[in-house]
Amino acid sequence: MNTKVLRTLEYYKIIDKLTGYAGSMLGKELCNKLLPSSDIAEIVEAQRETSDALSRILQKGSISFSGIKDIRSSLMRLEVGSTLGIGELLSISSVLDVALKVKSYSRRDNEEDNRDSLDERFEQIEPLSPINNEIKRCIISEEEIADDASPTLKGIRRSMKNTNDRIREQLGSIVSSSTNRTMLQESIVTMRNGRYCLPVKQEYRSHFQGMIHDQSSTGSTLFIEPMAIVKLNNDLRELEIKEQEEIEKILADLSNLVAEENENLSANVKILTELDFIFAKASLSKALKATEPLFNDKSYINIKKGRHPLIDPKHVVPIDINLGKNFNLLVVTGPNTGGKTVSLKTVGLFTLMGQAGLHIPAFDESELAVFEDVFADIGDEQSIEQSLSTFSSHMTNTVSILEHANDKSLVLFDELGAGTDPTEGAALAMSILSYLHNSNVRTMATTHYSELKVFALTTEGVENASCEFNVETLRPTYRLLIGIPGKSNAFAISSKLGLPDYIIDDAKLRINENDQSFEDVISNLEASRVAIEKEQAEVKRYKEEVADLKKQLEQKTDKLDQAKDKILREANEKAREILQDAKDYADDTIKKYNKWAKSSGLNKDMENERNNLRGKLSETESKLALKNKAKKKDQSPKDFKPGDSVNVLSLGLKGIISSTPNAKGDVFVQMGILRSQVNITDLELIDEPVITGPNLSKTGSGKIKISKTMSIHPEINLIGKTVDEALSLLDKYLDDAYLSHLPQVTVIHGRGTGALKNAVHAHLKKAKYVKSFRLGAFGEGDHGVTIVEFK
Repeated sequence: MNTKVLRTLEYYKIIDKLTGYAGSMLGKELCNKLLPSSDIAEIVEAQRETSDALSRILQKGSISFSGIKDIRSSLMRLEVGSTLGIGELLSISSVLDVALKVKSYSRRDNEEDNRDSLDERFEQIEPLSPINNEIKRCIISEEEIADDASPTLKGIRRSMKNTNDRIREQLGSIVSSSTNRTMLQESIVTMRNGRYCLPVKQEYRSHFQGMIHDQSSTGSTLFIEPMAIVKLNNDLRELEIKEQEEIEKILADLSNLVAEENENLSANVKILTELDFIFAKASLSKALKATEPLFNDKSYINIKKGRHPLIDPKHVVPIDINLGKNFNLLVVTGPNTGGKTVSLKTVGLFTLMGQAGLHIPAFDESELAVFEDVFADIGDEQSIEQSLSTFSSHMTNTVSILEHANDKSLVLFDELGAGTDPTEGAALAMSILSYLHNSNVRTMATTHYSELKVFALTTEGVENASCEFNVETLRPTYRLLIGIPGKSNAFAISSKLGLPDYIIDDAKLRINENDQSFEDVISNLEASRVAIEKEQAEVKRYKEEVADLKKQLEQKTDKLDQAKDKILREANEKAREILQDAKDYADDTIKKYNKWAKSSGLNKDMENERNNLRGKLSETESKLALKNKAKKKDQSPKDFKPGDSVNVLSLGLKGIISSTPNAKGDVFVQMGILRSQVNITDLELIDEPVITGPNLSKTGSGKIKISKTMSIHPEINLIGKTVDEALSLLDKYLDDAYLSHLPQVTVIHGRGTGALKNAVHAHLKKAKYVKSFRLGAFGEGDHGVTIVEFK
């Protein structure tokens, strides 16, 4: 991959972000060296590692690799038998600390979980805890070895402490002596050349026995080691030498111990560095809310809701881009600052990131192709004046691209052919794109030239695209619309900014008639697209609302069915208990009869017990009997007709028959909003009260029945009707519904402008048999319906 395109597409800025997530210097080095690969197997493996690390982060949280030190030079010194210093051993201990922490992090809560691509690395890590613990036991810090590092060192330091105490005791007695106090410049003990000394005045030199080690800058003070402690100081010096020798021995022993695990330590550093790098990629993916792209070797790109990773997430607009399947050349047009260059860079940068094993900030299952090389000619072409040198520079770059690009390349052009005469520039751009198109090179180019829009429309395998622009607000939406050529909107933008209409009209006259017609076609296409998108959004919203209402209705039906089952179950259980109670009482009575029959025959007692039994059975019968006062009449299927009012005995509900009985005697009964199939054996006819009014007829039994009941539904739909039509239908419907004894009905009028709803409400206020009405609640149709309750 050429380094120029990496700079042009700002790949190194992504690498800088990646490096910030690495915890160690070695990990950061790997991040800085990361380059895109063209080996699809290597790319897929790198992507899988990033995904597996991200999965672990989401499950267990992040892990720090900051303790990894570069101990490679120390390990090389161990190979030749050198002794490591305190700092080097502590660095090895730090690496082993990280190894232990990472090893613990890798353990799964459930051993049955599937393995991932990182398991093998985790398994190869050796924490070497015994060696690490020994280093920590012996070394406290970079300046101090522990007293317990060895028994010899502990004894030497004990002797040093005792010697120090004796020296201080001797010096203390010398300083506190009244004779010596006059000879001392100050009553303090100081160190010179590692020896304990006293500051003696110059004039008392001959009176103070000892060795001179130093004098003050003025010469008035001599620093003398008293003869009384010379031997003690010599002993202390010898102990210090022994201490240093013992420390060297301890470090040599630790170095030998570490050298035995040189190979494991080297592997630990390598594996931990790789894991630091992989988890840095996963952390970047999490920060960018990125996903793993799918890869193909067919040069096909399909990015879903892609977001440029270097744009503020609060302002970036996701775009959909596909290239290489039905067309290999995409020509993007539209006004300046409309997002054309961002779209171009997004495709290029996603390709580089994906081939480097990084996730891309896009929806799941976005697809990228594996390209051997990516070429880009993207520069600042938006200045007012473009010099010849700018055009020459771009053309030099283009020449290089044409020499090296092939069917395994991705080529990106920003404002191809700009910077020169428009006619010649458009012709040149068309020729360049034709060559690349015929060479089957995947190409994406932005342009202002209308000639290229026509070229894309008339050439097979070439597709137009545009960046949407809102003329009303003079702001781009940054949405990429594939299949629709863009419009420069120069006249519309100029008009909005205040350019006089007569100048704009004059400019329009100067445009070629064909160009003007083409721009008008584009405008009409754009208007149609916006209208269709709005309609699709509204249809989608209605579908979601209908689905939600359907779900709520199904839930209500399920609740009613469950309530029905519960009532029947409880009734059957109660009946069983009553029957069992009666049976137990009867059994007990029979036992008593048998007992009395064997005795002297107490007829009076037997008669009393028989009466008690009869009373108990009567009580049981009354509990099991239906609560209806009158015995249910014998009924046949011909007695049940649509429109008849009935009691559903098992539910204790009233309803209206809405169908004739079938061969099994089943009919449909409307009980409020519930419509259920019930057998006639579970029904009891209800005598209708005598009602006078229109549409009534006499029955064979002399009672008046409602002839319209069988056709009445609990709702009426007035959507699409004029106010006059709706009120006429509503008036007749309310009469029929009221005479049918429906407790309430639903009037569907929709939302709309509200005119139909207001007319319905005004009519309901005048209806004498309407008790109340209200707008529908959530789940009933909301403000699109009115619920009417009759008196």
